Amino acid sequence: MKIIFMVCVSLITLFANKLEVTVSIVPQKYFVEKIAQDKVNVNVMVLPGFSPATYEPKTSQMKSLAQSSVYFSIGVPFENVWLERFKSANKSLNIVDTSRGITKALMQEHHHEEEDEEAHEHDHEEHQHHEHDNEKKDEHDDHAHNGLDPHIWVDPLLVKQQAKTIYETLVALDKRHAAFYQANYENFLKELDALYLELKTILAPVKNKAFMVFHPSWGYFATRFNLEQIAVEVLGKEPKPNQLIGLIEEAKEHNIKTVFVSPEFSQKSAKVIASSIGGKVVSITSLSLQWKENLIFAAHSIVDSHR
Repeated sequence: MKIIFMVCVSLITLFANKLEVTVSIVPQKYFVEKIAQDKVNVNVMVLPGFSPATYEPKTSQMKSLAQSSVYFSIGVPFENVWLERFKSANKSLNIVDTSRGITKALMQEHHHEEEDEEAHEHDHEEHQHHEHDNEKKDEHDDHAHNGLDPHIWVDPLLVKQQAKTIYETLVALDKRHAAFYQANYENFLKELDALYLELKTILAPVKNKAFMVFHPSWGYFATRFNLEQIAVEVLGKEPKPNQLIGLIEEAKEHNIKTVFVSPEFSQKSAKVIASSIGGKVVSITSLSLQWKENLIFAAHSIVDSHR
């Protein structure tokens, strides 16, 4: 009984000494754990299968947040509404933006010249909409997020900057493990450089070629590896019939035989396009915990789509 009691006390002490951390999306959990390993408990707000554009945290997640020392944000749209609420729920919470120091690109949109007027009207209506009710969210409201692309976690070289911010924050909060964090951080940077070279080698045969994806979450990946991302959705919505026709023609021009989708978004339009070009729909998500393996899978999938 004494041994069991001592083990229980040891476990309680271990968990009590761990730093509680909350992140917005699953890949951030991967980054934090690469640096902190078992020294932290990581809570993830946006659960797998849900969109970071429209997510509403559950009561249980808010309870976990109350125990957190730090919240690592990344710039996804649901944070626009919820970060202030998180701060209200936990006055001592440190909110750290892991996208700081990164120059974000404009969100890539697919639209034709005849749609410019419609896009302008949409932006005007959306501006009014947010003035009247900042908390009411559009179905795929990535575009409430100041027009900048938040998907910085799909580029391993941009992740190096995010890792630096995470590392520095962990050291500031938990100085006694500073050497441990530093060693893991330096190893992670080496892994990221190696991953970049591996992806560059995989994607070399399709350099300057295009791939088609429903939601434009692979823009930084495309830019890093000299690819062209063609988005199916238009201003965060399913394309209209005339826009679908344009997308089908564009897929044919680029000899695209695969339309990529992710479980967080609709697959309806992608299936229509794939059927029209005699191609297929393949699922890739930018929100996987197996972050490294997932990027490698995405790279191979893009190469396969041109065979």
